[in-house]
Amino acid sequence: MDTRNVLSAAGQAGCSALSWTTLDGRHLWGRNFDLDCHPLDSAVLYLPRGTAYRACEAGRGRGRRRERQQISTYGTVGVGSTAAPAAPILYEGINERGLMGGQLNYRAFARFGRAVRPGTLPLQPPFVVFHLLSQCASVEEVVRTLREETSLVGVPLFGQVPTLHWSFSDRTGESIVVEPDRDGLRIYRRTIGVMTNSPSYPWHRIDLLNYTGVQDADREGPEVEGDRPAACFSGSGGQGLPGDWSSPSRFVRLAFLKKYCLRGENEEEGVARMFRLFQSVAFPLGMVRVAPSSVPEGGPAAWDYTLYTSVMCAESLRFYWTTYEDQRVRWVDMKDLARRGEPRHFPLGREPDFLRLD
Repeated sequence: MDTRNVLSAAGQAGCSALSWTTLDGRHLWGRNFDLDCHPLDSAVLYLPRGTAYRACEAGRGRGRRRERQQISTYGTVGVGSTAAPAAPILYEGINERGLMGGQLNYRAFARFGRAVRPGTLPLQPPFVVFHLLSQCASVEEVVRTLREETSLVGVPLFGQVPTLHWSFSDRTGESIVVEPDRDGLRIYRRTIGVMTNSPSYPWHRIDLLNYTGVQDADREGPEVEGDRPAACFSGSGGQGLPGDWSSPSRFVRLAFLKKYCLRGENEEEGVARMFRLFQSVAFPLGMVRVAPSSVPEGGPAAWDYTLYTSVMCAESLRFYWTTYEDQRVRWVDMKDLARRGEPRHFPLGREPDFLRLD
């Protein structure tokens, strides 16, 4: 199996993202990562401040010169790979200032130019998450960096330019969506804190008008000729919510789950409940058949499924995750990792973990 093919496939993943706030003011952001195989070398990575990298592997012009080296200002932790020679590829993560975010697939809509605006840093799409987390302390700084200091360039990595868009959130509670469209880079401020895949965020937002009848209370039975059947089941308030795994359906479900579901009192309760929300939009293995991107020998057939789910907290700087095979929640604390100051790799964990009680 070619490492390059699998890494480039990681940019084509499905995925769903959500921001949430606990009742005691903890800000959470998380995502499902949906693909048909685990990208090689992927792990939970801690990358300390001072990490050297290049934001673009191949420079502009005929000479394709190497771009200048960058040094990370903030430590980061998230899921990703270090197989690319220029920079770490983070699929999502959090930095030591509480900025959180990640990449999602934006198939058929993402457009990247090759021109670099004067005075800006060329930035390849796969390196966006790590670059912004390593250099920005807030959503406000992300917006400024993207608008004034960088140029997203369609320079291939491992032979492909992945079709991506991004979501970021921070301790203010604001969530933004960043989309590279045909008419330029679009940054949507003060979003509802939900994102899936194509089409664009404005399309998903307007689509919510099709579900104005969804509510958290059960409905009465209809009266016909004076006869009204008594309710004999619960959950009728959600009638009309789509139940498939398409991007529009997952967006709608997450939007209404965020609106109605009870938030946690504190971080632990909030994180636990957030994992439950993500289960409602997770891909079960066998329900979403796709053309294989690079299925390993002896691996599953070509189905997208939710490889892992991650949730992070802007205040505690903890990064939590589960995998499809192992639903036990694991976590790392960036404050502890920062005190050690060394890069770390933690396996995602793909073996079932059952707790026996005697």
